[in-house]
Amino acid sequence: MKDEKGSFYLIEAILAITVLLIAILIVNTVISIPSPDYSYEGHDLRSAQDFMEILSKKINFTDQTFLGEISTVLKENKNSKKAIGDVSDICQDKFDSFNLKNYKFCENNKLKGKILASKGNYNNAQDVSVATRTYGDYSYTLYVW
Repeated sequence: MKDEKGSFYLIEAILAITVLLIAILIVNTVISIPSPDYSYEGHDLRSAQDFMEILSKKINFTDQTFLGEISTVLKENKNSKKAIGDVSDICQDKFDSFNLKNYKFCENNKLKGKILASKGNYNNAQDVSVATRTYGDYSYTLYVW
């Protein structure tokens, strides 16, 4: 008789553990189902802040930042038309390397809002991301949409 009761308790324990595992599986499945309320549309999640952060960082202590490089060209050439043209070419190449579809990059302080590089139609822009950084006497603003 004792062996029969032991088998019954063993089967009962296995069933209890099975029910517990099934309950944990159900809870885990319910938690991991994606909510339709948080759907993402195909927006470009890169912002102007991200790109300006890249432009204002150094790789090591001996490097010059991108903003430092173009500021030096403008300052050494006293903001001449040739210097502005050279900086515009440098900026255009840099932003093309980022594969940006729509952007506008301008200097607001010394050049009084001169657009150094742009791509796309800013007048029809929606969801514009803006970032501004200064380097010395120069203040640069990047618009990305």
